[in-house]
Amino acid sequence: MKIGLIIYGRLQTLSGGYLYDRKLVEQLEASGDEVDIISLPWEGYGRHLLHNLWFALRQQLRLADFDILLQDELNHPSLFWLNQRLRGEVSYPIISIVHHLRSSERRPRWQNWFYRLVEQRYLASVDGFIFNSQTTRQVVQSLVGKSQPHVVALPGGDRFQPSITPQQIEARAHQPGPLRLLFVGNLIARKGLHVLLEAVADLPKSDWHLDVVGETAVSPRYTQHIQQRIIQHNLAPNVTLHGPLSDAELAQKIPQSHLLVVPSSYEGFGIVYLEGLGFGLPAIAGRGGATHEIITEGVDGFLVDDVETLRQHLQTLQNNRDMLTQMSLSAQKQFATHPTWSQSMSQIHNFLRSVIPAQAGIQAGHKNRYPPSRV
Repeated sequence: MKIGLIIYGRLQTLSGGYLYDRKLVEQLEASGDEVDIISLPWEGYGRHLLHNLWFALRQQLRLADFDILLQDELNHPSLFWLNQRLRGEVSYPIISIVHHLRSSERRPRWQNWFYRLVEQRYLASVDGFIFNSQTTRQVVQSLVGKSQPHVVALPGGDRFQPSITPQQIEARAHQPGPLRLLFVGNLIARKGLHVLLEAVADLPKSDWHLDVVGETAVSPRYTQHIQQRIIQHNLAPNVTLHGPLSDAELAQKIPQSHLLVVPSSYEGFGIVYLEGLGFGLPAIAGRGGATHEIITEGVDGFLVDDVETLRQHLQTLQNNRDMLTQMSLSAQKQFATHPTWSQSMSQIHNFLRSVIPAQAGIQAGHKNRYPPSRV
């Protein structure tokens, strides 16, 4: 197959969504398929809407000899009208990779009303979907129905090939000293680092240490806010801002920690939680989105939606290392129930191959393989 993939910026961008896209490209190319990356520039949402008017982009897609075109749903503002204009002009199906909807994130109602309107029109303009979770599938189908072909392919958590033993997990949990907390995620408000800092600010300084791993340049204003809060609460001795780490560095940092804490307000899946489980790290996450598909409340982690509950869980695990041990061992067992990246990406590969033969029977010369979609 010859496959196009539309993304913003670089495929190597650090985020769970881009990791998913990279793993898919690796699988497709390893299977002998050709993948052509079409990169659109990162701009503000309003300027992204103007991409629908780009003549050069429309011409590029009209003349492409793809068997199938993949689009990361993150690009929806750039494509929601362009896809409609391509109807009747291209012979390949358009499949959207949906990590989570922008309109599912926490923000003022009027903003999400507008984002939902644009996303709904985009979702109705494609021919099928790749979903990263059952939650994402349900949210999308609530907007555009269930008729389009789709596959739910859960992300893998085996990027680091964790090999820690139950004995090592138990020994780590009972090591004396502070509870070693790990936050992994880009420094943006949705990931909830400010919530975590507020929770630990009132805990004894001897009870915890926090390592923060993530890109600081995505939202400079938020990063500045985090730095100011660390100074304001005199947390600098207890908080280490590492910035982004390589995979090798992160693979060393995770097993040195006791607990993964990323109280995000919304996650379409939450790959980092799964990766932490592989090293026996219980996860504390926000309730929004699909985190309940990974974390079992009170067994291998906790789901929280307020600062006080988060603070209480941290205190409990610091003071009760037997409980920490049991949850850590349960985390490792939960990880073993999830598919690997290879299994999930092979599932997508098979789905893409199944979509193309569905076009048989269309008259020669008629370039539109699917009827127009409507909102």
